[in-house]
Amino acid sequence: MRTAYSVDSVRAAEAALMARLPEGALMQRAAAGLAAACADLLRRAGRVYGSRVVLLVGTGANGGDALYAGARLARRGAGVVAVRVTPGRSHEGGTAALRAAGGHVVDGEESTTHEDWAGRIDLVVDAITGIGGRGGLRPAAAELVARYTAHGAPVVAVDLPSGVEADTGEVTGDAVRADATVTFGAYKAALLVDPAAERAGALRLVDIGLDAELPAVPDLEALQYADVAALLPVPDAESDKYRRGVVGVAAGSARYPGAAVLAVSGALRGGAGAVRYAGPGGEAVIARHPETLVHAGRPSRAGRVQAWVVGPGLGDGTEAVEAVSDVLATEVPVLVDADGLRLLDADVVRARTAPTVLTPHAGEAAALLGVAREEVEAGRLAAVRELARRFGATVLLKGSTTLIATDTPRTPVRVNPTGTSWLATAGSGDVLSGLTGSLLAAGLAPLDAASAGAYLHGLAARRAADGSPLAAMDVAEAIPEAWRDVRA
Repeated sequence: MRTAYSVDSVRAAEAALMARLPEGALMQRAAAGLAAACADLLRRAGRVYGSRVVLLVGTGANGGDALYAGARLARRGAGVVAVRVTPGRSHEGGTAALRAAGGHVVDGEESTTHEDWAGRIDLVVDAITGIGGRGGLRPAAAELVARYTAHGAPVVAVDLPSGVEADTGEVTGDAVRADATVTFGAYKAALLVDPAAERAGALRLVDIGLDAELPAVPDLEALQYADVAALLPVPDAESDKYRRGVVGVAAGSARYPGAAVLAVSGALRGGAGAVRYAGPGGEAVIARHPETLVHAGRPSRAGRVQAWVVGPGLGDGTEAVEAVSDVLATEVPVLVDADGLRLLDADVVRARTAPTVLTPHAGEAAALLGVAREEVEAGRLAAVRELARRFGATVLLKGSTTLIATDTPRTPVRVNPTGTSWLATAGSGDVLSGLTGSLLAAGLAPLDAASAGAYLHGLAARRAADGSPLAAMDVAEAIPEAWRDVRA
């Protein structure tokens, strides 16, 4: 499992470790890891010896890491120039080490001395602000970044791209767009959550010995194959369809029967033993999935289920309102999506004793919170946490970074690492709802069901798309392959 920690937690861990180490030892560990990562990139592009490296350095420890790393590269024959963003100010020890190794240190306004390098720079290292930065890059720093990246040299960020908010993943102004980020000791939220994560590029974690000093509970976590495999339900020899769980799906309408088909498609592939469908789309559902148990009346009269999915394609008519109210009145876990999110009663959700899972995209989340969509997209982490707190529910916030939060205190927010931009297609969310609801019915806890559902859904989409457009049904049909892949 990949975990991420707040700036305060990382700094406290670093302070505790530094108290037991010789002075400067921790920075040397970071510099060694950074230099190794830069050397790997330079070798892939050609060579380390004779390459040209520009360090954009600020005044803090982040700049020191880069300067010491630059000294290591210079001793291996690279030409290294450190450009100070603040004239006359940079980490003293790192500056001395770079100069002693044959590197050069110049101030930003003097850096035209090295403009003969333009177009021939092999690597730019961003060490301007580090994890302590707040707000976007200052104009002078932004100008230097633009100057030295204009010709397409790859950019390596030190700890995280300068200009992004470390604890939230927000980008409030100019920020570096890196091809790779080398981070030390622990991942930071900005490396996992968009829009900042989209600027981080490939991630490389350098172990500097912080693990024993970090809190037992991280701020964020991202499941990996083994974590998901351990969650997925597997029937035993004594299982039958009812013991495996029955998921109810209240979705679709005369106008949107396809939503019912897609939600059922996801549900049939999510581990539950049977799917009950309640709603006006029964004919379309049976035509595609004859194994579905169909009921045309109210959801509560469809028969016993272990979880409900309600909302996709319901519309906003009287039947839709009644279906949402009917499902929320049950005493089993309920997943609410799409139209169901517009029709739910917040007080009813908060009063439920059984778990509730809400699965909004950014626009639906904005409506639930009463804010602009842009606010949700800019601050996804804050939005998902607030939704979980406000509704007393588990919330899966869909998007470029899908986040899952619960209202339980001290529970990490989960970040889904799978997916593809091709998932931005009509009906894909209906498949996710059915899949996640089925995992709920099979017995997974809400946080685990939502996390595993998002992971499988994103992995299935990657495999179905393979670099080309896909339809929602393609995602549903690729779920078994994704499931097998995770459990292999």
